Amino acid sequence: MSGESETVDDLKIRRWLIPFGSAIALIVGNGAISVFAFGVFIKPLEAQFGWSRATLSGATALCGLLSAIALPFVGLLIDRVGVRRPLMVAIVLFAANVAAVGLSGSLLWFQLLIALTGITGAAQGPIGYVRSISSYFDRRRGFAIGIAMSGVGLGTALIPVYAQWLIGHFGWRVAYAGLGLAILVLAWPMVLAVIREPPNANRGAPTMGGGAATAVSGLRLKEVLALPMFWLLAAAVLFVSVTVNGSLVHVVPMLTDRGWSPGSASSVMVAAGLAGMVGRLLAGFLIDRIFAPHVAMVFFLLAIGGVYGLSTQLYVVPGVIGVGLASGAEVDMIGFLVSRYFGLKSFGQIYGLLFSIFTIGAGLGPYLVGVAFTAFHNYDKALFGLGCLLAAAISCFALIGPYRYKPRQTLTSET
Repeated sequence: MSGESETVDDLKIRRWLIPFGSAIALIVGNGAISVFAFGVFIKPLEAQFGWSRATLSGATALCGLLSAIALPFVGLLIDRVGVRRPLMVAIVLFAANVAAVGLSGSLLWFQLLIALTGITGAAQGPIGYVRSISSYFDRRRGFAIGIAMSGVGLGTALIPVYAQWLIGHFGWRVAYAGLGLAILVLAWPMVLAVIREPPNANRGAPTMGGGAATAVSGLRLKEVLALPMFWLLAAAVLFVSVTVNGSLVHVVPMLTDRGWSPGSASSVMVAAGLAGMVGRLLAGFLIDRIFAPHVAMVFFLLAIGGVYGLSTQLYVVPGVIGVGLASGAEVDMIGFLVSRYFGLKSFGQIYGLLFSIFTIGAGLGPYLVGVAFTAFHNYDKALFGLGCLLAAAISCFALIGPYRYKPRQTLTSET
């Protein structure tokens, strides 16, 4: 009897290791490396090569586009073969790709290598980790996802500072090599040690204690694409991604234009990252208890205030915090809402498609803000437009409607 109890306890411990291990791996996820760290490279590259911010931001837009194309295929692969094998291969390829960026000798090679990270880094994002967590958690799914996604917030806080330190001491080329090494050291061991699929044939079914899995429920991708709620969710994801990534990527050059030192400007990103981490944990806790679209609307209202704060000299840090909270809430919401509105049967494909839309926004936002800066020589008009996009995202969530797949009424498997 005691042996059976120990087995159940072991399963519980192993289940909770998945979100914590995912958080460590996601510190060096595609978003932190390819998007948020990119801002600290803009001025060194401008100084050495004379490349404009619009040209440099165009590389991230192409990265986002290629990632968006790759993500649905990554989701399909994960639905069919599981999480661990695709992740372990992708981490090695992504690390090598990021390190190779430092070997660039021309604008063309730089753009190509940055763009390629959109493909090699597609799997080293939330998709696989959230897929694994959703298979093991039901009633506490939001909080478990929040723990995992807090790693993205930590990455947003720490990776730009780490990259800035490497640039200051060794130059931008070594900095890219250092980022590649960090990916290997943090992500690969975590996937090997703790990331799991349920030990059953029906992928996507939440497991019960030590027993059998429930049957997989959910809609197929073809059915989901016919639902208005999918397109409302997709539009909200795009609008918030453009806003969050477009504003945060340009924080460092925005502040150095105002006379801040590069070190001080990059340290502001710590506030964004910590806010993102808090936003993920808080949103994850709340969406298990409160209707998730309502939670999202509150976070995005705070982000509108944050975008306004970025346009001022006095409220930059509160502004970064407001936008960072929204960045945390949004990434949490995608995986959670896919499971509640569309089920787990085709989770990887649906999540992959929505995250590809998020990734398009992540590339498009910095590019559009860079173009606006080049045209108007300031960020004022771009920030006003980003605030309007957040208002549109709030409207989408107001119209999305109730869940189709509600939580089970027992916590037995997750306590």
